[in-house]
Formats: sequence, structure tokens, C-alpha cells
Amino acid sequence: MSVRLRSLRYEDLGAVLDLERSHFPDDAWSPGMFAEELAMQGRGRHYVAAGEGNELVGYAGMMLPGGRQAEVLTLAVNQAHWGRGIGSALLTNLLEEAARHDCAEVFLEVRADNPRAQDLYQRFGFSNVGIRRGYYQPSGMDAIVMRCGLNEQPSRTGGTAPAGGAR
Repeated sequence: MSVRLRSLRYEDLGAVLDLERSHFPDDAWSPGMFAEELAMQGRGRHYVAAGEGNELVGYAGMMLPGGRQAEVLTLAVNQAHWGRGIGSALLTNLLEEAARHDCAEVFLEVRADNPRAQDLYQRFGFSNVGIRRGYYQPSGMDAIVMRCGLNEQPSRTGGTAPAGGAR
């Protein structure tokens, strides 16, 4: 069975919240936060779901505030589906959306204790530009700030990138 990408919908919230709690137990977004984000879909927000059959196996979202910068807000893939390129497909979708909005660069924060996500982002041309000490609460984990220039991305043909929680 193949994975298909589509816009994230309100009816996906139950599955998204399950993934959210499993990947980010200390700092999971609340149902209200996701509902507010989805309400902005198409108006400065872009959320995409990865589905296999009737199962949601991943999701990702970004903020497109209207300037030349975008920000990846979240990306997660069900652990049972890691290593199949789903995270790469989701991130590709986000970067293509940023390019459609004429963004020149994309930023994100990733947990300092999440090397799997850091590796994914580095393969897509993101580089470390700073650290936000104690960014994730209540754990106090640092965030690594990463940046990707959309005209600086490496070729991503071939190979499968790991897909995991990317916050």
C-alpha cells in the first residue's frame, strides 16, 4: 500500500493528537492549539497529512507569514512507518509550499535530543544557526534553530530519509 499526501483536516485531529503525544510527550500541542492552526489553513498556515489507506501515518505543518521566510512548525511520522521516506515526502511538500509563496528561506526549531530529525533536516540543506536554551517546556530541553535557503537545497533524488518526530 502506498502513502498519499493530502491537506490535514479537522477529522484527523484524533490521530494527530495520538501521534503528537507519542512523539512529543513533554510538549505536545493541545487539541485547541491544533484546531486554531487548522482554522488558519490557507491563511498563513499549511498542514499536510500522510495517509496509508484509512490510517493517518504522519503530518507536518508550517507558518507562511507573508514575507520571504517560512517556519516549519511540526513534523511527525508514526514510528511503525519510519524509514519509508514519509518524513522526506512531508518536508518536501512543506518546502514546495514555501517556494510557491516566494519564500527565500525556511527556519525551524528541533529538539537538541532528536538526532533523527536533525539528520533529516540536514539532508534537505538545513544548517544550524543557533540554540534556544530551555525552549521546550516543561522539560527545559534546548532547541537547535536551523535554516535552509530554498535556492541552496541539495538534490534529494534517490535514497530514503528517516522519518520521525521532528520537533
